[in-house]
Amino acid sequence: MAENTNEKNESVAQPEVVWNDSNMKSLYVNATNVLGGREELMILLGLNQAWNTNQKKVQVDIAERVVMTPYTAKRLAIMLSATLKAYEAKFGTIDIGLSKKE
Repeated sequence: MAENTNEKNESVAQPEVVWNDSNMKSLYVNATNVLGGREELMILLGLNQAWNTNQKKVQVDIAERVVMTPYTAKRLAIMLSATLKAYEAKFGTIDIGLSKKE
């Protein structure tokens, strides 16, 4: 019986992930938007080059559109949250100007 349990555990073992960065490109963005439907979510990444804060209209040049499943988006949200929590623990709270609802 113990042998069957070990065989089942071995069959669901997670593979090792190797990140290949040989074709990697870096992209700086300072504007984002998220859109989604039932089957996929899209993250729009762009660059806002507006220097005047009093502008009535701001143009953001979209550089990339990242499309993913809701499951991948959920994993990304968890990883981003954990990374930001560690960052703020080390460097202090990041204030983005949103007031907390009480």
